[in-house]
Amino acid sequence: MERPFPTVAVVGLGTMGAGVAVAVARSGRRVIGIEADEASAARALARIREATAHAVARERLTAEERTGLLARIAVGHALDAAAGADLVIEEVPERLELKREVFAELDRICPASTVLATGTTALSVTRIAAATARPDRVLGLHFFNPVHSMKLVEVVRTVLTAPQAAEDAAAFARDLGKEPVAAGDRAGFVVNGLLFAYLNQAAAMYESKYATREDIDAAMRLGCGLPMGPLALLDLIGVDTARTVLEAMYEQSKDRLHAPAPILGQLVAAGLLGRKSGRGFYTYEAPGSSKAVDAAAGPTLPKAAGREVRTVGVCGSGTMATGIVEVFAKAGYPVLLAARSQEKAERAKAQLAKSLERSVARGRLTGEQRDAALGLVTPVGRYAELAGVDLVVEAVAEDLAVKRELFAALDRIVRPGAVLATTTSSLPVISCASATSRPQDVIGMHFFNPAPAMRLVEVVSTVLTAPDVTATVLELCAKVRKHPVECGDRAGFIVNALLFPYLNDAVRMLQEHYATVDDIDTAMKLGCGYPMGPFELLDVVGLDVSLTIEQVLHQEFREPGLAAAPLLEHLVAAGCLGRKTGRGFRDHARR
Repeated sequence: MERPFPTVAVVGLGTMGAGVAVAVARSGRRVIGIEADEASAARALARIREATAHAVARERLTAEERTGLLARIAVGHALDAAAGADLVIEEVPERLELKREVFAELDRICPASTVLATGTTALSVTRIAAATARPDRVLGLHFFNPVHSMKLVEVVRTVLTAPQAAEDAAAFARDLGKEPVAAGDRAGFVVNGLLFAYLNQAAAMYESKYATREDIDAAMRLGCGLPMGPLALLDLIGVDTARTVLEAMYEQSKDRLHAPAPILGQLVAAGLLGRKSGRGFYTYEAPGSSKAVDAAAGPTLPKAAGREVRTVGVCGSGTMATGIVEVFAKAGYPVLLAARSQEKAERAKAQLAKSLERSVARGRLTGEQRDAALGLVTPVGRYAELAGVDLVVEAVAEDLAVKRELFAALDRIVRPGAVLATTTSSLPVISCASATSRPQDVIGMHFFNPAPAMRLVEVVSTVLTAPDVTATVLELCAKVRKHPVECGDRAGFIVNALLFPYLNDAVRMLQEHYATVDDIDTAMKLGCGYPMGPFELLDVVGLDVSLTIEQVLHQEFREPGLAAAPLLEHLVAAGCLGRKTGRGFRDHARR
């Protein structure tokens, strides 16, 4: 089969355009590079030469491959040269009128068979196509930066794009070694449509002083395995770019969650655009530098002195409870594992023993360390045994009535001055605290699953939590080798408040038949470096758990955009809960 588009013109040879030109030339195609004027063309060619020399130095290219590649690229400043191309890819600055002018001129210059593609990240491809007499031959080809390493290309169709043109564009992307995903023409397409709403909420969270920038970024890196925190990523992308994308998204959706957080506008007005200006949410060594000079090295402990913790009690016998017991025991703390019966407590300790044995088999623990940790754990079948401990961590069912009943019992049993912690992921900590006569001693310690492996703990203080209780838990997290982040007592805390609206947006995208499950998951993994796509993650978490968290967030903030997607509600009603039932967004029973 003949390779599509043997000759490609790239209009606009900035960072992205130059990267696209090199990727196309590397595939063996002839490239016509076009810049605005002679000086810009000379700078662009120098940029391409420098980038390819760097690739040779890093052994991504051989010297011979570079020579052949450069021979296939011609750079000039006459747009008329695009007449010789089978495909034209536009990469000029992100201004609609400028792009429409370029496309109108390309439509006049190029043969009727030429496909015209825009590299826009957020503007309407339809409105760009309307500047031509060939809207059926116009589409979006959204590459990701840096082009040489990012595998994703979004192939964006308008309602008028000919199916064959879109198929040829996808085949072209595959021939470049990229993974194309099909997207319709709406602001942000797949990746930015999901990514920027999440980034916007993170900016709003920081602006409200709910949590520090370091804690927000650490929470999403450590709690979700993301390659960068949202505020650091905004600095990398460019605060002005992010605001432009969000404005385009809001113009189309009118969803208030897409309205740029005021802080973004303030930073742009002040010229604080992120790395490129040397300062944004963080301050950098110099404009263009990646080294932040004012980022904290780790969590800062409060000035209040913490209480002494020598012994720990953990209430519960499930996976989370046994994982938390393992964390404390491996750190050398004597732990009482308290369940509703001695039999349940013994079974939980047996599960702990299996987990520790797996760690020995994998070389993470020695046999002596395993035995020492197990020796520190005492299973008990009565909560009354917790009377003398210094800290109790509750890890029972995520049911407010159950938790309040337990906290009322702990209030009667546990010695005065002990810290009482709940591991809730979505319920109000103050509701647990108010079931006791000592709300000043109650705090949230939200561990992530699996607790032994996940470094993050969200430390949730209520309006009544005593400063020395917060200090106690922060100090304790450091001692058990966890990274604590501080936040207030509101729905979702940091991680879930940012994660689940993103997951809900992905469900809406699917519900509207905008893109497929596989394309959305592929786009977020390849485009953002996420360890899992949103539907993979939803099936792992459980659709019922996800729905509950969505409902809690919507109830707390009353934001229409946070209402659970109907498709999620329907799947839960049908009993399709993800991996645990064998079917969710994917059919796991057949795998």
